[in-house]
Parts: sequence; structure tokens; C-alpha cells
Amino acid sequence: MVTDAQLLEAIRERRAGAFDAFVERYGKRLLAFGLRMCGHREDAEDVFQETLLKAYAAAASLRDPGALRTWLYRVAANQCLMKRRSEKNSARELSLDALKPSGWEDGLAGEIPDWSALPDDEAQRAELRAELERAIGALPPEHRAVVLLRDVEGLSTRETADVLGLGVPAVKMRLHRARMHLRERLAAYREGRTPRGGEAG
Repeated sequence: MVTDAQLLEAIRERRAGAFDAFVERYGKRLLAFGLRMCGHREDAEDVFQETLLKAYAAAASLRDPGALRTWLYRVAANQCLMKRRSEKNSARELSLDALKPSGWEDGLAGEIPDWSALPDDEAQRAELRAELERAIGALPPEHRAVVLLRDVEGLSTRETADVLGLGVPAVKMRLHRARMHLRERLAAYREGRTPRGGEAG
């Protein structure tokens, strides 16, 4: 398997197949992240293409292969946030088709009340996942980005801070607020009541 160091070397030397190898390794992850972050497939595909082209063009200057993944998410997150700001007056429904239930379970299980006590009924689990997806979609973009990077993509707090250009304390604060909002939303859903407020502040 080609390492990131070998991939970067191939990109710098513009070897045949380097771009295809780059897309094969990171394309699906970046597209899925863009869909979760942007909430709309058309926007996500635009962000995906822009990210790939910008990243591939600039990758030759990246000296630390270990920073490649973090750097790619930074490019993608910035593209998503810029697109969101440019279309802030155009409300759209969150698209859910690229979300990974296993990602939510692995990353947020400890943040969801009584998750382990859920019945084995897959339909009920699917309903809870759908509600969690809606709750994440309702987060402000800056909070959503932190949750996606930390709890779905599995980046560390430091890596998430680097991606978003924030300090570690700011990432922890945003993550805490986002998780509090998600806990309340899911608790309200399970109790059959309407959550207070709309987006998390």
C-alpha cells in the first residue's frame, strides 16, 4: 500500500497516475465530509472538486506527510464554510444519504442518554440515528464542523483545531456546546417532546 509520503512524492514529481491515486485514497472521505458539512449534495460535489483541485495543486509544497489528512480536511472545511456564508440566505434541507450510522455510534455513544439501553429493533435505532442526523444538521456550521471532525472523522482535538484554525480550548468549548445540544435534542425525542429552541448557540 502506498504511504502518504510516497503519494506526496508522486504528486511532486507529477507521475502518471498520481492524481488517480490521490482521489482513490481521499476522494470518498472528502466527498462524504462535504455532504455532511454542506448539507446538500450539489454543494458538496462543488466543494469536493474545488478541494481536490486546490489540494492537488498545493500538495507539492506540503513537507510533512503526516499532516496530509489534517491539511485536506482544512481545505475542505474552509471551502464548505465559505460556500455556506455565501449562501446564508438560501435555506436548504440537510441531505443525509452519506452519513455513517457507525460513525455516530462510535463517536457519540457516550454523549447520548441511555444509548446502551435502546431496544434491538433496528427500525427504532434507525429512527434515533435519523433524529441525530437532523440534530447535527441543525447545529451552526462552526459547531457542526467540530462534531464531524472529532466524532465522525476521528481527528484529535489538536488536529481539529489545526483544521479549523482555532485554539484547543475553543474546539473543546464548541464540542461541549454541540454535544449538550445533541443530548438535549435526543433526550427530548425519546421522551416525545419538542426540543427547546432551534439551532445551538
